[in-house]
Formats: sequence, C-alpha cells, structure tokens
Amino acid sequence: MNRPNLIPHPAEALVLARTPVALRERLTHIKLMVFDVDGVLTDGSLWYGEHGEMFKRFNALDGHGLKMLTTSGIKVALVTGREGPIVDRRAAELGLGDVIQNVRDKGAVLAELVARHHLTLEESGFMGDDLIDLPAMQRAGFAASVPDAPAYVTQAAHWVATKSGGKGAVRECCDLILASQGRLGNFFLPGRLGPGAIQ
Repeated sequence: MNRPNLIPHPAEALVLARTPVALRERLTHIKLMVFDVDGVLTDGSLWYGEHGEMFKRFNALDGHGLKMLTTSGIKVALVTGREGPIVDRRAAELGLGDVIQNVRDKGAVLAELVARHHLTLEESGFMGDDLIDLPAMQRAGFAASVPDAPAYVTQAAHWVATKSGGKGAVRECCDLILASQGRLGNFFLPGRLGPGAIQ
C-alpha cells in the first residue's frame, strides 16, 4: 500500500531529498526490478576453493531491500552471465522466483521477463555494472548502476548508487524505488519484515 496523498514518511523524505522530480516520476512506474549479480549484489570478487568451488559474499542490507520490494508487490529477478548454485541458494533464501543464469543477451532476457509478467519495458528497471548489462539498461524504464562501474556504463544509467556493489548499493536502489512510490514508510509499521526476517 502506498500513500500518495499523505505527507511522506521522514525516511522517504530523507531518501528523496536530492532526487530529481523526473527520476521520482520514472520510479513510480516500476513493477519489475532486475539485478545483475557480480559487481552489483556482490563486490565482483570471485573466490575459489582448492577444489574449484566458487564463493561469493552477499550483503544482508541488500537482501532486506530485495525482500522489501517483493513484500511491496514489486517483482524482483536476478540475471547473471555466470552460473553456479550459490546464486540459486541466495535467491531461494530471499524468496525470489526469477533467477536466470549463464545469460549472454540481457536485453532479450529483460524483454522476456517483462512479457512473462504482462508488463511494459517502461515498468521495468535494471541495475548493472558492465558492458554485458548495457542492452538491458538501455531498454529498461529505469537504469541503475554502481559508482565503481566503467564510466560508459554509469553514463547510461538514470541513477548511480553512492555505495559500491555488494556494499549496500542494491539496498540504496530498493529504498529509492520504495520511497518514490510512497511505500518505504510502510516498513516502519509493526510487523513489516521485523526481527527474524531473512536478509
């Protein structure tokens, strides 16, 4: 439930304080938010064990942000060029249904996700950090990136987080979307993703 006719919650006002009106308007339409994994949900580091197993580090604040999006009715998908069970496991912990790995054409995958959920591209967002993400970022209604991405990627974004990938950038993005839709303040009500929620 959003509160478009009420005074914004103080947290929403804080998040939106330096957000241009045009960007807020763009974000009010978002119903599907798609995230790259390496460099966005993680810091981009790839750790390998002695038997070749890969490890990734995820951020609990980011996980909570993704849960807040889904609780608010915004669909969330993870799309990555790599493949491995750790991404499926993290998505399962967060209750995310759309996880697509080993992707080469992220623009086409974004279009498929939009069609699957009966949405338009203007109602979709994509957060990425590298060349492979550009086709999806250019098609999405809202394109986001991280500050340590190459300049030609951040220049293609409508918005760039202040925090780095894997260190709160995704949470910052989630808060911005929710605040723009008047939904962030709902999570300050008792019982909304309180203690014990998986992050």
